[in-house]
Amino acid sequence: MTAVQGTAVDIPTEDGTADAYLVHPADGAAHPAVLLFMDAFGLRPQLRSMADRLAGEGYTVLVPNLFYRHGRAPLFDLPEFIDPEARPEIFERIWPVMQSLTNEPAMRDAGAYLRWLEGSPAAADGPVALTGYCMGARLSLLTAGTHPERVAAAAGFHGGHLVTETPDSPHLVVGAITAEVYFGHADQDHSLPPEQIERLEAALTAAGVRHRCEVYAGAPHGYTQADTAAYHEEGAERHWSALLDLLKRTF
Repeated sequence: MTAVQGTAVDIPTEDGTADAYLVHPADGAAHPAVLLFMDAFGLRPQLRSMADRLAGEGYTVLVPNLFYRHGRAPLFDLPEFIDPEARPEIFERIWPVMQSLTNEPAMRDAGAYLRWLEGSPAAADGPVALTGYCMGARLSLLTAGTHPERVAAAAGFHGGHLVTETPDSPHLVVGAITAEVYFGHADQDHSLPPEQIERLEAALTAAGVRHRCEVYAGAPHGYTQADTAAYHEEGAERHWSALLDLLKRTF
């Protein structure tokens, strides 16, 4: 693994300033950029660790605090390990904040993050890749369809509510996607039941999007997050293999 250098950065947006974590190989060179969309628990040591691992593979990685409108990270007082008993009380605090990040402000923000990377000396010229977790998988899909000229690859892992009956359903943007797309779905995920998986696959196929969607058997919702009880080592390592393969094909 390459030695990496991480730092806190602030990103101007149309609605304020988003705090973020930026990490890249410590060689002074520009590297292909990856925008990492967090899960609902927010920007915290676990996500910084994941970004560090990705940077060690030769990428410049930006992890914004998507909830910056409500304060700088850490926004929530989380235990070092999030067990099932703690989740209801934690989500009671997180849910209203998460619900406030609707598609329109989220995509304004995504444009700001992409512009910031375009001007960063740590990021190589050209389009970027996206990867997202839980709610971040939804944002990865939406960003690929909203800013197609800036996205070469988009991945999402244990995402939820990717296909809904509402006019702002994420799957409705697939017709604009030019990136290659990969989704690693959680097994028996109540937030993404089989019929939604099938409809997402059908929409991507109909739109001619280069894609691969897989269900990770035995891996629950949240399987990549090592600071939670949902962590599933086999699923997490499979996610790393799939993500790195996608990046190597598109950069």
